[in-house]
Amino acid sequence: MLNLKLSHNPLIQYRPIRTSDLEVLEKIHGDLFPIRYESEFFQNVVNGRDIVSWGAVDRNRPNEQSDELIGFVTARTVLAKDSDIEEFLRYDSSRSEQTLIYILTLGVADSYRNLGIASSLIREVIKYASNIPTCQAVYLHVISYNNPAIYLYKKMSFQCVRRLSAFYFINGQHYDAYLFIYYVNGGRSPCSPFFQHEDLLERPLSKSAVANSWATIFPRELIKLIVTGAKSGFRMVAAKLWRKEDRKPSKWSKCKESGSLLPTKHNKRMPTEGALSQFV
Repeated sequence: MLNLKLSHNPLIQYRPIRTSDLEVLEKIHGDLFPIRYESEFFQNVVNGRDIVSWGAVDRNRPNEQSDELIGFVTARTVLAKDSDIEEFLRYDSSRSEQTLIYILTLGVADSYRNLGIASSLIREVIKYASNIPTCQAVYLHVISYNNPAIYLYKKMSFQCVRRLSAFYFINGQHYDAYLFIYYVNGGRSPCSPFFQHEDLLERPLSKSAVANSWATIFPRELIKLIVTGAKSGFRMVAAKLWRKEDRKPSKWSKCKESGSLLPTKHNKRMPTEGALSQFV
């Protein structure tokens, strides 16, 4: 795809960030992000001190700039028990120290956007995490108004699991953030019905085997009890509604498409879905 902001056809390649990238790395962060990072952060990135990173370069870039960064992603390895997403991970006693990869920053220079560079950088992180046996997930935070980033992470199968109020404090103002998770190496949320039944995902099963496995997860007696209770509750509510119909004006209106009962007021809007990331 040709970017109209470029005067040439780019040839994008990816490589580790090096010490020679320090000045450009600082400049791009300054251009893209509304906060300023300490010099120690950049030193840790270019020297690989507890931070892994990948850079994007344009080999067809003129004026001897073919090895200059035009995009980057930085991340670090953290222990699951020390993270803020431990509750979204299933416990695995066979793994002594479960780890995670946390994406710190992700950005692409303005003239190189819409070329799939951000997606490729994220895939580098996912590939790296997948090669660590103890790693269960890649996760990150996104400021709530960064709609392009939110769209990209969802497109890449990251799961938005939480909205964090006043997570960022920028220029004297608080901003919410969304927490996104991408599970790797069989890691998944403990609320997943499959988390004790990995064989359903890892090997083909006959119809009877699948049925038996689901029966184990959701016993027939429990399902019957839930359905029976739901039916009884619905009948009681419906009966009360009909008895009160003639005594006071109805607060309910029929949904024209489904015929179901819907309240006509108290229609509360849900929060809009939406690491610092800057790319489009």
